[in-house]
Amino acid sequence: MDSFDWSTLGDGIYAWYLAWRVPLRILGVIVGAIVLRALLRVSIRRVVDRVVNGVKKAQAVEHTVELSASPLMAVRVVQRTRTIGSVLNNLVTWSIVSIAIVLVLSELQFSVTALIASAGILGAALGFGAQNVVKDMLNGLFMVFEDQLGVGDIVDLVTTQGPVSGVVETVGVRVTQVRDVNGTLWYVRNGEITNVGNKSQGWARVILDIPAPYTADIDSVEKTMLDTAQSMADDPSWKRKILEKPEVWGIESISAEALVIRLVVKVRSGDQFDIARELRRRMKDALDELGVALPALNRLVLDGLDAKAPRKPAGKPLSRGAAADPTGAGGASPGKAAD
Repeated sequence: MDSFDWSTLGDGIYAWYLAWRVPLRILGVIVGAIVLRALLRVSIRRVVDRVVNGVKKAQAVEHTVELSASPLMAVRVVQRTRTIGSVLNNLVTWSIVSIAIVLVLSELQFSVTALIASAGILGAALGFGAQNVVKDMLNGLFMVFEDQLGVGDIVDLVTTQGPVSGVVETVGVRVTQVRDVNGTLWYVRNGEITNVGNKSQGWARVILDIPAPYTADIDSVEKTMLDTAQSMADDPSWKRKILEKPEVWGIESISAEALVIRLVVKVRSGDQFDIARELRRRMKDALDELGVALPALNRLVLDGLDAKAPRKPAGKPLSRGAAADPTGAGGASPGKAAD
């Protein structure tokens, strides 16, 4: 029996490889790109899931302020993490696909240098035509990375088209959705947002300005205001929402009508509006018990038909007969009293 010629087999395999070298390399590039993309996407997904699950399982924090800093802080962290994960997945996909295409074209004996130059020119043209879209996406990414706003935040946005205020419902890479107090849903392009005022991060402050007449005892009014606010802070239904003791900052302004006394309360962000409404109601009841009547501010009565000069309101209302006479003086000239 003749021995097997291994050299012939080796030559055959080498010849087969030379014939199929390019397709095999292209296949290797494609398979490698698919495997690498899958591994990176799995790694990103695991990191995102770990962060999200950690937020969901968190039960306690070190400081009370951190616990009540924002009622939707967990939602913000989850959304920001998932958004970043989505961006990283897209970045990984496009990077691997681009590198794989370049390697495949190089195996097909295309000029990679000329291709890259052409792609650069095409990219510049597309970038110039879609610069607003690119600006929207970049601005959206920075807002997400820097945690400027999140779902459920109460924000004041300054845009190139005008101000937008309301509650954030969706933070996208290109568009942010904000619903205002009337229920209108605004779609704001991220590239048009120039300033973000967030009322739901950290803490907020309730500022209550109470006008008091000059005849009132200012010390008694200030004490009543402080006691009323402190009683609300001690109320179990409001205690967790108020972070610090209320403070009376004293007389904020003096006008011809009244002395304005300012009260401030540091509260949990997002609850300042409910606390302010309840505090105003309690303050009104407390001042009524004290016998302090709030002065009427900026009340003017125009004197005469030509309405040239204002005067203080009269002490007595007009009688029915006087109301029928527009001059108020039985035929005298407007603006002058009858002799």
